[in-house]
Amino acid sequence: MELTGAKILLECMQREGINTIFGYPGGAVIDIYDELSRSPIQHIQVRHEQAAVHAADGYARATGKVGVALVTSGPGATNAVTGIATASYDSIPLVIITGQVHTMLIGNDAFQEVDIVGITRSCTKHNYLVKDITKLASTLRQAFYLARTGRPGPVLVDLPKDVITGRTEFIWPDVVKMRSYMPTSAPNLVQLRRAASMLQEAERPVILAGGGVIASNASEHLAQIAMQYNIPVISTLMGLGSFPSTHPLWYGMVGMHGRFVANTAVTETDLLIAIGTRFADRVTGKISAFAKRAKIVHIDVDPTSIRKNVEVDVPIVADCREALIGFGNVLNALSGSKEWASRHIPWIEHLAEVDKANPLNYQDSDEIKPQLVLETLCEIANEDAIIATEVGQHQMWTTQFYRFAKPRTFLSSGGLGTMGYGLPAAMGAQVALPERQVILIAGDGSIQMNIQEMATLVYNRIPVKIIILNNQFLGMVRQWQELFYHRNYSQTRMEGQPDFVRLAEAYGATGFRISNKKELRETLKAALACPGATIVDVTVCREENVYPMVPAGAALDEMLVV
Repeated sequence: MELTGAKILLECMQREGINTIFGYPGGAVIDIYDELSRSPIQHIQVRHEQAAVHAADGYARATGKVGVALVTSGPGATNAVTGIATASYDSIPLVIITGQVHTMLIGNDAFQEVDIVGITRSCTKHNYLVKDITKLASTLRQAFYLARTGRPGPVLVDLPKDVITGRTEFIWPDVVKMRSYMPTSAPNLVQLRRAASMLQEAERPVILAGGGVIASNASEHLAQIAMQYNIPVISTLMGLGSFPSTHPLWYGMVGMHGRFVANTAVTETDLLIAIGTRFADRVTGKISAFAKRAKIVHIDVDPTSIRKNVEVDVPIVADCREALIGFGNVLNALSGSKEWASRHIPWIEHLAEVDKANPLNYQDSDEIKPQLVLETLCEIANEDAIIATEVGQHQMWTTQFYRFAKPRTFLSSGGLGTMGYGLPAAMGAQVALPERQVILIAGDGSIQMNIQEMATLVYNRIPVKIIILNNQFLGMVRQWQELFYHRNYSQTRMEGQPDFVRLAEAYGATGFRISNKKELRETLKAALACPGATIVDVTVCREENVYPMVPAGAALDEMLVV
């Protein structure tokens, strides 16, 4: 039976297990939306195309499934680019469907025509312009396969108007065959044995967990190895939640605003086992000084990420989960494991002393400190609450003072650092997991980047709780201006902000305001218990800084502390 391109698209989505799409209609995709109205697939209409991609991103991070966004041609497609780049940096599996002008008009500067394939070539895992409707089903099958396998990432499929409206026989390809794409998932046994031998000899080993641990659902296997062999665990920002933060082997996030003890562990370790991380500059600090006393084992599914930034001794190209299972089997086969694992105990005790002497702290005052807000929220939120953030100081305070016990409970833009990510990402997570508590931590600057999505929350009854740490500054930039630019606060003051409580009410949500410490806990409890979307405007200390801090170009042991 022949189907239109629009019907083929939706049929492929259903066969891929997609039950939710985030999007915004337009002329080029109007036929898809016509079919979508009769489809069992849920569609969430956002108020801006950037938010559609961020929402699909949040959906994917919270569930591990492929997120889907649908936008129209021209400005609809270009508005989606920031969300695509955000997902690309953080290796999030997305399929983005964009409309395009009629095939015969491509290249003629037609109304709402852009070369979105060319524009997104550098920020997608792959992209397609489908000119032949007979190849639509196979292209979509490949797109989903690419998005979810190997190193996950966003894949864009650009559909001209005539491909959407044309007809052809629907043939579903059961098997995906791509000669040029054969990702390695199984680890090399010889390399695993080399890594195990190094661990046998190590006195001060450390595991550095990155986002790849979460992406490959490897957290359980990571925890088993760490606990069995007494190995301290630290993580990148993307790796938060990969190891339970309540466990005594957990020493926090590493990097520019990482914990003192985590950065010390990297500086003093003799064996760094890095899993699913690309060693970004915010993690390593000064490259020449990074883990200079250590041998380095690097496990990553993407071969281009290994030795890209940091030279390593044992590269292992593999899926993190399969590598950790294999590594665990190799370690279990070694003799005397209890004896050499016990050699790590003095190292663990040393790190505990370092942490005790240099804890995360802040100076209390009559004003509400943002760190106190995060500590209080962590105490009263549900154990499995999903925490999303925007980007800025509040993001770093969240990584420091909120404790993440489970994977896929922390959603934040890491590599691109996208202000405006958090609200739609929280929305996507809440749509995916309606029974879970979803909380957004935002700054008064970043929340306004996609504030229009309050309308999406209210209309669709999506009960995201939004906590705004309101310091009336672009806080992170202001901190740099204070420390390195003689307090020249050029264009970072945010006076004249809206009344966020009244703004919440204007959208049909519930607003709360907290201006003194006495009302902090009870008001937060009330906001979390509120049945719908809420905004909590918390007046915090205006010039509070995030510490520790590693200045740009400095080594991890050159931290600025309180």
